[in-house]
Amino acid sequence: MPTFTAADGTRLSYHLRGTGEPLAVLPGGPMRASAYLGDLGGLTAHRRLALLDLRGTGDSEAPADPATYRCDRMVEDVELWRAHMGLQHMDLLAHSAGAALAMLYAARHPRRIRRLVLITPNPSALGMRATPEDRLAAARLRADEPWFPRAYPAFRAWLAGESEFDEVFLPFFHGRWDDTARAHSDAELDQTNEEAGERYFADGAFTPDATRIALAALPAPVLVYAGGCDGGPSPALARRTAETFPHGECTVQPGAAHYPWLDDPERFRTRIAAFLAEGADDAPPPAT
Repeated sequence: MPTFTAADGTRLSYHLRGTGEPLAVLPGGPMRASAYLGDLGGLTAHRRLALLDLRGTGDSEAPADPATYRCDRMVEDVELWRAHMGLQHMDLLAHSAGAALAMLYAARHPRRIRRLVLITPNPSALGMRATPEDRLAAARLRADEPWFPRAYPAFRAWLAGESEFDEVFLPFFHGRWDDTARAHSDAELDQTNEEAGERYFADGAFTPDATRIALAALPAPVLVYAGGCDGGPSPALARRTAETFPHGECTVQPGAAHYPWLDDPERFRTRIAAFLAEGADDAPPPAT
């Protein structure tokens, strides 16, 4: 397991899976260890995944200063990671809340990005968020599921701030509530640093106007990948996110929710691999 040291002395770890050109991967959660990403639906057959455990998660050390869990404070962790891997520029994939960090990184270091993939992204860095209405509209698409009558009222109450998070509505985050999805959800609590997650979106983390201006000049192609049954982001919000980038495009996977590589692995890896392959002629130096 390779490691490197952040500017404040925190030891950070990442995991290498697969073969081929490196693909840097940022997890979501926020602040969930990268283990939940697995092999991203078999993407390891096409690329060597480098999956970062953000500070205080997985095999990475907790920082001395918990304030450094704030999203913008970790941008330079990503830059040091890139340099440590020996990449002049990199393909970067980020999931969910990790997309906010990826956007801040791309805004600050635009020439270090070759291709950017944002999977079911949280676009808070752009001043946009999924609304309760978005999430409930997506949830109602599942009305024929046997678990819906119990899950929907609990989900609605949670979104209204009237109750705590309840495992009964976890199926809404998956396009298929099968054994794979259940196992994936069961592991979440042990993989997430809840204190860090509460600090990730803290006040001051984002300056949306400045970020939008910076990303409007990003030279790299960007793929925003959404699930047709996901409410956070909804396909409409994903498309608005893609419009931020001069070379942005949006793909919506039918029947998928927040973890599309679990819902239809073949469809997911085929699309992502094809997008990344479009830049194969401009390959960065190999990781060390």
